Amino acid sequence: MPKDFKCLYCDRYFSSRQAYAQHVNRTHYDINDTSLDDKDFNRINRFEEMQTGWEESLPSITNENEEYEDQNMPPASHEYEDVLENTDVVSNFSKNYDINQTSQSNFDQSDRFEESNMEDYYSFEQVSPDRFEESNIEDYDNFEQVSPEREENVMEFPNEAYADLMELFIKHNLNNKTGNAIIKFFDKHSNLSTSPLPKNIEAEYFVYYRPIKSCIENLLSNPDIIKNFIYKYQFLQSDGETLYSEQYSGNWWKNAEASIRPEAHILSIILYSDATITDSLGKSSLHPIYISLGNIRTWRRNKEDAKQLLGYLPILSANNEGQTSRFKRLARETFHNSLKFLLDPLFDEDGIDFKINNKNIWFFPRISTVIGDWPEACTFSLTFKSANSNYPCHFCQTHRNDLTSIRKDCIIIRNKENMQEYYNNGSAESIGLEQVFGTNNLRKYYVYVGGIRRNIDIYAATVPDRMHHLDLGLFRYQIEYTKELLGKSLEDKMNRRIAIIPRHPGLKIFAKGVQSIARLTASKFRDLMKVMVFVVDNLLNKDLSEVYVRWNRMYLMSRFERFTESDLENFQIAINEWADLFITLFWDCSSGMKMPKLHSWIYHIVDAIRDFGAINGYTTETYESLHKTYVKIPYRLSNKKDVEMQIMKNIRRRAMILRNQVKETKTPRALTYTAKLFIINFSNITELCNQQKNNPNINETMRKGFKEFQNCLYEYLSELKKSFTEGSLIKIFGSVTLKNGAILRATNKFHGRPWFSNIAVAMNNEELSKYQSDKGICYAQTLLITEVNVPNESPFHLVLVQWYDYRFDQNSDLYDCPLLKLVEWYNFIEIETIEDIVHMVPRFDETNEYFVNKYLF
Repeated sequence: MPKDFKCLYCDRYFSSRQAYAQHVNRTHYDINDTSLDDKDFNRINRFEEMQTGWEESLPSITNENEEYEDQNMPPASHEYEDVLENTDVVSNFSKNYDINQTSQSNFDQSDRFEESNMEDYYSFEQVSPDRFEESNIEDYDNFEQVSPEREENVMEFPNEAYADLMELFIKHNLNNKTGNAIIKFFDKHSNLSTSPLPKNIEAEYFVYYRPIKSCIENLLSNPDIIKNFIYKYQFLQSDGETLYSEQYSGNWWKNAEASIRPEAHILSIILYSDATITDSLGKSSLHPIYISLGNIRTWRRNKEDAKQLLGYLPILSANNEGQTSRFKRLARETFHNSLKFLLDPLFDEDGIDFKINNKNIWFFPRISTVIGDWPEACTFSLTFKSANSNYPCHFCQTHRNDLTSIRKDCIIIRNKENMQEYYNNGSAESIGLEQVFGTNNLRKYYVYVGGIRRNIDIYAATVPDRMHHLDLGLFRYQIEYTKELLGKSLEDKMNRRIAIIPRHPGLKIFAKGVQSIARLTASKFRDLMKVMVFVVDNLLNKDLSEVYVRWNRMYLMSRFERFTESDLENFQIAINEWADLFITLFWDCSSGMKMPKLHSWIYHIVDAIRDFGAINGYTTETYESLHKTYVKIPYRLSNKKDVEMQIMKNIRRRAMILRNQVKETKTPRALTYTAKLFIINFSNITELCNQQKNNPNINETMRKGFKEFQNCLYEYLSELKKSFTEGSLIKIFGSVTLKNGAILRATNKFHGRPWFSNIAVAMNNEELSKYQSDKGICYAQTLLITEVNVPNESPFHLVLVQWYDYRFDQNSDLYDCPLLKLVEWYNFIEIETIEDIVHMVPRFDETNEYFVNKYLF
């Protein structure tokens, strides 16, 4: 019989809850003083539910029970929890500071330890940062049994009074306010020179984490990741120019590799952290930190399984006293203590061996980039977060009055040497540096994130993030300043234009215009980028249109996957051209353009590309989706108590299940028709066309199609020298899937609005000389989608189209986009000749003028 229940106080296992309860009452009565309480039984109930769910989800694994029963070890089919070390923090926090991760159950003896999971592969642990120096991360494959000696050590408090207070606090379910009152009363009347109690009851905080080595081993155990894993720096060239693409082609990798033994390899550590809300009201939040490896090629690293959740950082909040300087210092210390603990196991003088394809490979781990938003980058680099500070840039020592006017050759870059000097002479705050860990903080801090001996430059490592710098930063300002310039009347007109932008696959439609910028996500701002240049056309002045054109040029270049030195020069020119016009146009709206994000984008992004490769390798766009997987969804599945522990259990179960599943990839099948509208015999074409071309209940575009349908079909047949026999069927559909997976539509109503797709058609060489084209491409609007079935022949897949031509005799582009007009030219083309679906935007306040939207990305 399987032995499913392990005693919390000894090494015995029991097959049922009742046997376990009797054993505790009989053997350990002196420990509990009472029989099993409700919490013990609740834990057992939760364990049974978890066991049942696990057996149902992975029935094949339960066959291993007998093997483990013989070894007196827990069966593999059950979910066992990792050992959790919950100890108090010695640091004294001032009154009314709350640590979100701390809850009453953290102090309960019965909840301190649970069984070890079979594999530390997916383990999470919980530690108190004051024990960081003493904590040991157990071996990856080892089982861990909780010995009484270890339990006693973990539960040790600084003194007996402290321990008695914690027991009183838990036994009577005291809230923090009452606990603080007890401490205040004791300190007032004890007549002791030094109080044995903490300053307040919230003095404990916990880091829920996964061992970083296990996270890395998990990544390195994925065969698909190893296929795209790079070990050495590669010097790349294109047409004789240095080429920067992946991180391994950047200057940082070259310099890091030069600092280690030639037979060893660099393991590039990428960290991403960002606090995120867990509920819709924003009342609860978590601070996850993730890890990935720069050795993985960018396209593969940007997939979710190439990133690992490292843990949740403690979040401190001031309940009553506000953001005092002392509270801020404590918050910084908590952050960096936690960071030190998470990263310390990686940094050994002699490097670390990791097994890849059953071979031990010698690595020297180095932190290459730290990805996050601006406040997160400032926290890592110990610089002031406020944009109003005198030196707000965490990359350089530029005064806020000179952020957009300083010459590039006059910029003094921050580095650990010159920043250390400011700490040594006591003038750190004058250059915008935070005080933490006393006067020698910078030296200690660099040890925490890899040490001066590890050659990390935290100021360069906190790379500019495109999503926060551009999508949620500068482009948001550009929209806000545009609304301010336009005034109420023109702003309403702008919103009306936005609301009637034609549909396109994957493009968000703002049916009511831009109502609340504060609620827009990064993806919605990107959708606005794709259309705003057409929305503001002739709305105010040419400069307003031009600033969006220059923005799009710059933004599209930022998405390059590789840069030569010439590309970087052109990229810098594009940045400068946009910035110059942005500053001139919106100067009065922006209080002097004292924006650190604008400064860092102008002066530091190109250098970051030279150091770390293309921007796509260090943007948070692909990391933000992790919040849904590792925070928001698991939070909603929890009961909102001991949230971090529940989330980690959920994540571990999910990871273990997914590890045993093979994802099925569904490829859209080309020429799959949907939404059948009509099916008629060939002899009834005339009757159908006469009925529908005057039908007021269908869209004007479709009526136009039926008007031209019959003549165009006969013309198509004559060119093929074909004739339809009796029994030929004509089917008309609302949509069809193209060879590239896109859906071509010609329907009166799709979610309440008509949708007639515009298409790009590659012209053959004979036709190119007859028509104006966009580099061999011509454009048309879909009117009707048709399948013609002829007996004894393969079906004809046809689409009736109306063609566009250039608006003027010579090829004319406006805003870097072709400007077209619809012409009275109709015919059938084969669906297989369609290259892609394109987005046509009408030129507002003009008749029969259309832009081909070239800003889709």
